[in-house]
Formats: sequence, C-alpha cells, structure tokens
Amino acid sequence: MKLRAIEPEDLDLLYQIENNTELWQVGATNVPYSRYTLHDYIATSSDDIYADRQVRMVVENDEGACVGLADLVHFEPQHQRAEVGIVILPAYRRKGYGEQTIGKLADYALRVVHLHQLYAVVAANNKAAVALFQKMGFETKSTLHDWLYDGREYQDACLLQRFL
Repeated sequence: MKLRAIEPEDLDLLYQIENNTELWQVGATNVPYSRYTLHDYIATSSDDIYADRQVRMVVENDEGACVGLADLVHFEPQHQRAEVGIVILPAYRRKGYGEQTIGKLADYALRVVHLHQLYAVVAANNKAAVALFQKMGFETKSTLHDWLYDGREYQDACLLQRFL
C-alpha cells in the first residue's frame, strides 16, 4: 500500500468521495462539487503542505487500485500539528488499509513535515473509526457535544490526539 499525489486521472475518485452526502456530516462540505471545480483543484494544488496548508493523497493498494483518500488538513506550522482525514472506499474497508494509511500519514508527518502532533475529529457513534484511531495510538481527549449536524440532528464527536 502507498500514498501518492492526486493525479488528473483520479478525478472520478475525488468526485465520488467529495459528493458522497453520507460523508458531508463529518466534514465541512455541504454542497456538491462539480467536476470542473475538482479538476481545477487538482490542477492548481501545489502539493506543498506549507503553501496549501493541506495535502491530499490517494491511497493505492499493492495492485495499483485506488482504495481511498487521505489528507492532512488544518496544518498549523507554528504549532506543528495537523488534522488527519481518511476515507477508505466501502469495498476495501476492514482489510487493513485504514491502519496502513494512518501509519503512513503519521510517518510522513513526523519525518517529512516534522509535526509534533496529529488529531482527528470523529463522530462518536462511528465506533469503527474511533477504534481504528485508538489502535493507531490516538487517545480520545474530549467529547465535542453536538459538534456534527446531519441535517436532522446533532451528533457528538470525539477529539482524538496523537503525539509523534
């Protein structure tokens, strides 16, 4: 498994994930993205976490199939921290890709970007994701009450943190 830069050929994958309304409740997105907007993002992204304050990568398995996306966002160089986000496509879940992805992101964050800490905000009722982050060395530091809104009701979120 490897993490690699997003290429123009990944437009369909990005379109599929970014426009999945089930994922909107865990992020800041609440409108669909056009192919044009996503193509422009791919074309204009510098792939430099210092310039963009984020880096997004494709998760690719050993056979070369795209199995998801991973990112470091809300990068704060002064405080040496960033938020982790991963989405593994449903067909590839529970096969170890989540663990490998978080491991590779943490290694990149420590060795390349020299971060001190990573954090994740995960829906408290997403037990599988909370357990995954905990397994990868993240500790639940607090519950953020009514943090996520799905259009019908508010959900609590867990703030998980890992020092590198």
